[in-house]
Amino acid sequence: MKITEEIIVLGSDKMTRSIIAFILAASVAYVATPLMIRLAKLVGAIDVPGDDRRVHKVPIPRLGGLAIFLGFMAGLLYLIDIDSKMFGVLIGAAIIVTLGFFDDIKPLPAKFKFVVQVIAAIIVIRSGVVIPRVSNPLYFILGEEYIEFGIWAYPLTLFWIVGVTNAINLVDGLDGLAAGISTISAATLFVAALNTGQPFAAILAALLAASTLGFLPYNFNPAKIFMGDTGALFLGYMLSVISVIGVLKGAAALSILVPIFAIGLPIFDTLFAMIRRTLSGKPMMEADKGHLHHKLLDAGMSQKQAVLTLYSISAVLGFSAVALVEVTLKAAFILVFAVFLLASMGAKYLGLIKTTQESNKEM
Repeated sequence: MKITEEIIVLGSDKMTRSIIAFILAASVAYVATPLMIRLAKLVGAIDVPGDDRRVHKVPIPRLGGLAIFLGFMAGLLYLIDIDSKMFGVLIGAAIIVTLGFFDDIKPLPAKFKFVVQVIAAIIVIRSGVVIPRVSNPLYFILGEEYIEFGIWAYPLTLFWIVGVTNAINLVDGLDGLAAGISTISAATLFVAALNTGQPFAAILAALLAASTLGFLPYNFNPAKIFMGDTGALFLGYMLSVISVIGVLKGAAALSILVPIFAIGLPIFDTLFAMIRRTLSGKPMMEADKGHLHHKLLDAGMSQKQAVLTLYSISAVLGFSAVALVEVTLKAAFILVFAVFLLASMGAKYLGLIKTTQESNKEM
């Protein structure tokens, strides 16, 4: 059986095989997770509370991301043959998972992690996963249907892959948060890819969602295991790659915003963190307690309440992403304006963005 970006040849049993692949991905992840708990204890990949940013009070094993990776690979290998492009994607994924594995055992320097992520991104880009152009929302003014990136397509794709890879890691602060948001994002990309005629990306998104769902029962509050950097980096990497293979190449007028909304909550939280640290004069890589999940806890929510609230926000952004594919250009602009207005108001209300004077008052 062979899958390309143009057509999927699954034979007369395509629906059955697809369902089996998704069940297999979820099942392997579910069965493998207890084994990862044992492995984490064996190699010392344990998250020990050591600062006030951490919400959990007892040591929790990491490496849950390995179970997600194994589930994804099981479903993928059952369903498709690996071509050169997919081989490059999987090599990059293996590098990211290996990086996360060793980082979960003993934290690695941030600069080293960044360099490895860039190498993984370059490998997948060389395999053909590139954003050569996007549809032009102002084509009725400029007269050009697409914005061609030319040579800038490569650094732009590199920036997107590395950025989203790290964005998921930043929201991995509460039990089940990153896993649930990643599932919602993958499901959104699945629907958007189908609606834009990208079945290959749709299958990858569905398998990613299925494998993450298989892990989630062990990760939801109270968590028995964390996904660790192994899982957060892998999920971010795959979501970025799927969006490049699929919806970013769609013909929707605002196709460039579809993946941004689909993976919206991690992206917005990362953006607000960058703004917050810049305004407060703090180093960009310095961790803090200013993320959205911290603010919801400070507002009096329990872990479960905060996680479910963020699930809801992510789902709304996902619905908006799908809507961008279907609605008229005018309606799309209105939707985008409304989303960014609400996001800005919410960020200001929760204190995600503070001016230098406000930060100084708290010191």
